[in-house]
Amino acid sequence: MTKKITVALDCMGGDRAPQIVIEGADRIAETNLSAHFLLFGDSKKITKILNHARYLKGRYTIIDTPDFISGDEKPSNAVRRGTNSSMRLAIDAVKDGRADVVVSAGNTGALMAIAKIVLRSLPSIDRPAMVTCIPNKKQTATVFLDMGANIECGAEVLFQFAVMGSAFARALLKIPNPTIGILNIGSEELKGHDAVKNAAAMLRNSDFSDQFYGYVEGDDLAKGIVDVVVTDGFTGNIALKTIEGTAKLISDVLKDGFTGSLWAKIGYVFASSSLSRAKKRIDPRLYNGAMLVGLNGVVVKSHGSADSVSFANAIKVAISLVENKINEKIIKEVKSAADSIRATTAAQNSEIQEQQ
Repeated sequence: MTKKITVALDCMGGDRAPQIVIEGADRIAETNLSAHFLLFGDSKKITKILNHARYLKGRYTIIDTPDFISGDEKPSNAVRRGTNSSMRLAIDAVKDGRADVVVSAGNTGALMAIAKIVLRSLPSIDRPAMVTCIPNKKQTATVFLDMGANIECGAEVLFQFAVMGSAFARALLKIPNPTIGILNIGSEELKGHDAVKNAAAMLRNSDFSDQFYGYVEGDDLAKGIVDVVVTDGFTGNIALKTIEGTAKLISDVLKDGFTGSLWAKIGYVFASSSLSRAKKRIDPRLYNGAMLVGLNGVVVKSHGSADSVSFANAIKVAISLVENKINEKIIKEVKSAADSIRATTAAQNSEIQEQQ
């Protein structure tokens, strides 16, 4: 018998909430009979939308709260004033064991701040990160972190990102031994700042040495050269937004090109099947759902401008992470990596002492 998975939804987070949240949950309920939903938000608004949901009947519980965190609210204010907000109560449900995972399209900074305070970090994790999958030309996906949770990162934090990214790739993408690359301004070992160089050295001296590819550059992200790409949140957020903007530009250029003349429209008729397949490969909606990895509980962030298809994919990611026991795997891999580094350091210190 399939185990029931309870998903807490911040119904008031996002540009088009609660409409797309309920519609996204309804899409999941159609195909996933094991999912039950805790709906946090304004019950009057939620109920109106639920009246049109075909598959959610008997599969949800509404927790009424008129309070919500706005998209432009400062994280510090959200922590202080948002104790009864839909976001905070949804995260509380994970902490209390009433839900297996929480999904929100709300304020990213507030979500991270509240989740860190309520759930706290996993053992041996200094800073949680935001991790997602991006499409590549190998028709697979590349795990990418950090997306913006940590602006500045030292070597130890980047190393932890690599370990968590590896566990994420194993759990979600079913890659047995995912290769790891550190985003840098060049592939040469001498390039990059100290944090990047030291993180690379740590990976080479750990149990992940066989998985560590080395440095990758920005134009390598879409090539699928490695399975996991690690960087700080400042660089990662810029890189991700650049990829999204470029994908939209290509889509707009193609659309303009096929509507510019009668012959172009006729050409589109013959090319529509191929274009449809290509669109699905790079459709950002199908890659929505970033995990706040490193927390003592599973939290998934949806894009704030998500539609129902996009939000449904974020829920799908959330359920998959729970089913694959992502946090248990991260804890195991982080501990193994830490033990490996300690053993290597001890051996090096012993060798130095003997030489002296």
